[in-house]
Amino acid sequence: MKKSTGMMLGTVSAAAIVLAACGGAEANSEEQVIIYSNADDEAIEVMESTLDDKGYKGKYLIQSFGTSELGGKMMAEGTDIEADVVTMASYFIESAQTTKSMFVDISSDLKPLDGGVTYALPILGNVGSIFINTEVLQQKGLPVPQTIKDLTDPAYKDLVSFPNIMDSSTGWLLVQAIIKDYGEQEGQKVLADLISNAGPHIESSGSGPIKKVKTGEVAAGFGLRIQAIDAKNEGLPIDYIDPTEGNFTLTESVAVVDKEGDEALAKEIAKVIATEARGGLLEQYPVALYEGEQVKDEHVPAYLKKWDSTLTVDLLEKHQAFFKEAQR
Repeated sequence: MKKSTGMMLGTVSAAAIVLAACGGAEANSEEQVIIYSNADDEAIEVMESTLDDKGYKGKYLIQSFGTSELGGKMMAEGTDIEADVVTMASYFIESAQTTKSMFVDISSDLKPLDGGVTYALPILGNVGSIFINTEVLQQKGLPVPQTIKDLTDPAYKDLVSFPNIMDSSTGWLLVQAIIKDYGEQEGQKVLADLISNAGPHIESSGSGPIKKVKTGEVAAGFGLRIQAIDAKNEGLPIDYIDPTEGNFTLTESVAVVDKEGDEALAKEIAKVIATEARGGLLEQYPVALYEGEQVKDEHVPAYLKKWDSTLTVDLLEKHQAFFKEAQR
């Protein structure tokens, strides 16, 4: 489900796909709210349909970017960025606000479970887990893993896949779980053994591991939990396992750029995305982010955990360095 999202230290070519719910060239772009987004196509479709239904058709223009490219623009340009609104990985928004003070305060009646911030509203969340191909496990006589560390068993040599933190935000969910549970010293060995077992199956895309598990090229993988749930519900021999090290979550949020002018329309649109579109986004990404939200039991992770401090680009870079060290 999740598209490949290049990280701050990676290189991702611009998608720069204009997804305009605005009647094309007939609309005057000067009168439109420009939205920059790193969201999946599925999420953008939900945002567009909601905005159109709420009477904003022709009043906005969405441009899609990879996470690395949009994050780089935010960190480099600050309030000079062309966008009036951004939907983006929350850690990038927080880092940009800290260094550039580029967003205005927005609010809604929804109450974020994590307390939230004044300048951004969460719109969707992704959670990590282990998933397995039950047929391949049986054929290979492999034990069913219950932890990430179980995947370092030599029996899994060349039969496990996970995303590279240098290229995919999904890979960060794995590294957070390892460091949080084992600490840096033991965690370094766990990660090194996992890297060795994965061999050629360390993927640049967050969706790479589930694809290889589906085809049976590998027996187990780590990635987005919802991908495995969807595959299992399709009748494929796929199951998902919540590792005891923890199911960590990354969120994406919406924020309004401080243009030192009238941001009224931009704020309206941002709030519609965060509130009115939330129902559709919750169906696509079943992670509760606000008080009162309910998801099916199968979507509730057994070991939901979060990092001790706020996720930032600086923290990501430290964890990328941790990964590089484990590769040696």
